[in-house]
Amino acid sequence: MLKKFFEKLLLSLHLGGKDWIVLLLALALSFSIWLIHSLSGTYSGVMTVPVEAESKIEGRAGVSTIQSVAVARVRTTGLNLVLASGRERRKPVRVKVDPQDLRHATGDDFILIGAARSNYVRAIFGDGAVLETFLSDTLRFRFPKENHRKVPVILVSDISYKEQFMASSPVRTVPDSVIIYGEKSVIDPIDGIRTMPLSLQNVRHDVHGTVKLSRPDGVRLSDDDVAYSIAVSRFVEIVSTVPVSMRSAPSERTFDIRPPVAQIVLRCAFPLKGDPSERVSVFVDFDDFEKSVTGRCVPKVAGISTGVIDYRISPEVFDCIEVGK
Repeated sequence: MLKKFFEKLLLSLHLGGKDWIVLLLALALSFSIWLIHSLSGTYSGVMTVPVEAESKIEGRAGVSTIQSVAVARVRTTGLNLVLASGRERRKPVRVKVDPQDLRHATGDDFILIGAARSNYVRAIFGDGAVLETFLSDTLRFRFPKENHRKVPVILVSDISYKEQFMASSPVRTVPDSVIIYGEKSVIDPIDGIRTMPLSLQNVRHDVHGTVKLSRPDGVRLSDDDVAYSIAVSRFVEIVSTVPVSMRSAPSERTFDIRPPVAQIVLRCAFPLKGDPSERVSVFVDFDDFEKSVTGRCVPKVAGISTGVIDYRISPEVFDCIEVGK
């Protein structure tokens, strides 16, 4: 009966072969428009999402070994609700969690509770999700302890400066050390983590940036890169000839220092404020002479003002001879 009804209806429409194709395409297009409109709309619904946490807790694994389940009523798109309905059968969502938002519970377990959970609503439930209320009390994750050590960061660099410019202080990296994780036999011999080569040419201004760390095989790092900063200053050179003396020697002992004078080259920040060479003195420390075997000693400098970036002394070693011995 129903079959005959549709046959009569189709005959009354007088549709040919091409007309059928047009009709089907129109129906498919209409359905697609309706579906897109429905999925892009905003709805309130309960979402259940399995979650694993990634965090940088010192001395702990980087990713939790057990997953937790987040259950909440949220306002989100229909598409998110449809995708979430099958998420329990897929792998969990990995969420990067600030260590400060995790509270140590017991053993290797850490929990994410209270207001901290609200910081990760979009990461868990998708972009555009607005939390109405959490239905699960806590999110619990397990971060087992791992072998670890803190080692310094070693900057690998090739830096050249424009003429009459130089670094006014050592290059700084932040952080200046990192934590390495791995098998004890692998991490014990590591004395530092080197950066990827940093090459800068013809530098004349302060420089800031980031550089990636070179990760040894079998090792996990607490940081993937470090920030560096280079304070650069223009300088002028002042050359001065200064007498060399023996300092802290007993009054009854006399020394002959050869040569008796040193040439000192001061690199001073521009512009100059006075002549810093007037306050500079060069001396040999008596304790260094006593410890030496040959009487040859490296001189020391006093009176270097804050405006002096660097200096060098020539010669680098002096012969100290005790007179009357």
